[in-house]
Amino acid sequence: MVLPGTEKPFPHLNLKEQRKVFEDARFEIIRAEEAYRPIQFYDVGAFVWFAHIIEWEFPDFSVEKCFSQLLEMQRIIEKSGKIKGTIHRYLIIAKK
Repeated sequence: MVLPGTEKPFPHLNLKEQRKVFEDARFEIIRAEEAYRPIQFYDVGAFVWFAHIIEWEFPDFSVEKCFSQLLEMQRIIEKSGKIKGTIHRYLIIAKK
């Protein structure tokens, strides 16, 4: 929403590809899970803090650069009470 067209910084970090890396290295996969979980922001300031903290997910983010998108986020929050997004996580437990 704030940086449209930005490429994913680590496109190969997903369960399918990383599991294969472990299997190719002859690890035994004990557990492998993947989740897409909701994330919500109830004010634009919280989102700005989040974007600064995980800068690898928001390359070149700044309030100045994304000001119009942040204003749109504010309008959405005023209308619906929150901004919704999705976060991706995966887990691999393996042993050699």
